Amino acid sequence: PKGNAGPGLLAHLTISKFVDHLPFYRQVQMLKREGLEIAESTINGWFAATCNLVEPLYDKLREKITGANYLMVDETPIKVLTQDKPGSTHKGYHWVYYSPLDKLVYFDYQKGRGRDGPKAFLGGYKGTIQSDGYSAYDVFENKKDIVLLACMAHARRKFDEALTNDPEGAGYVLSQMQKLYDVESQARELKYSFEERKALRIERSLPVLNELEDLMKKKIVRTLPRSAMGVALSYTLGIWNRLIRYIHDGRYEIDNNLIENSIRPVALGRKNYLFAGSHEGAQRAAMMYSFLGTCKKNDVNPLTWLTDVLTRIPDHKANRLEELLPSKWLDDKSIL
Repeated sequence: PKGNAGPGLLAHLTISKFVDHLPFYRQVQMLKREGLEIAESTINGWFAATCNLVEPLYDKLREKITGANYLMVDETPIKVLTQDKPGSTHKGYHWVYYSPLDKLVYFDYQKGRGRDGPKAFLGGYKGTIQSDGYSAYDVFENKKDIVLLACMAHARRKFDEALTNDPEGAGYVLSQMQKLYDVESQARELKYSFEERKALRIERSLPVLNELEDLMKKKIVRTLPRSAMGVALSYTLGIWNRLIRYIHDGRYEIDNNLIENSIRPVALGRKNYLFAGSHEGAQRAAMMYSFLGTCKKNDVNPLTWLTDVLTRIPDHKANRLEELLPSKWLDDKSIL
């Protein structure tokens, strides 16, 4: 009673919630079975203190993300309790940014899904942004020093939904898109360099893309706009320039499925603890999802990493914080 929680316990509680999806109240029940009674309010206080301790590292992660030259961006909703209407929830959003080349994940909580969130986060950004066709990203289309890519997987899903409406037409488009993915699989399996992957795409993917564009332009004038096929054609042709840009640089991916893998823990968490207790709580969750998503991308054990970081960060030099990021952590031989 009234003792201090050590780094191991704090890390265990955090990882159990955000990796194993055990809400704090369930952890309280589990600890009670073992004869250890800790109030949920106490654990919430510990967690808030943990977040305050690692906040400078979260800021460093943001700095690294906004400095990356290629980012995938997506957003996912999170229910948040609101004081305006007791008992009701507000739909907030976690905007997720992933740097495939650096293997860094960053979650940024915003109260809405409008363009203000990514516009503020990426203010002054220079590089490449890959996203789905959501209109909030249109603001970056004509920005100087920004290249905007689209996601082939989102376009492919539209035609998959159109199979019942136009099985022959949608089926043919899907078969052509599969050829594009076969090229990507070959480059990945043979471990091609970026230059080799670009050359392979120019040779094999570009002809397929040119044929697809010609086919869709002819077909859209003969298709009902509100049909599933019409929607798929309109969506795909509307972002076509963004869709085909990936072939010109071997660093770019054909879609942003890599970032969707980072979002899955949020979906699982929603099923277990349903909502965040406040906007502040949603932002703390974003912080932890950022660290733990980066751990996952770098094959780092999150419990070992967080225990070590909580032990070292109080005395760690501010100008060396980058060493504690999961992507750099294993490079520091002093902790192995």
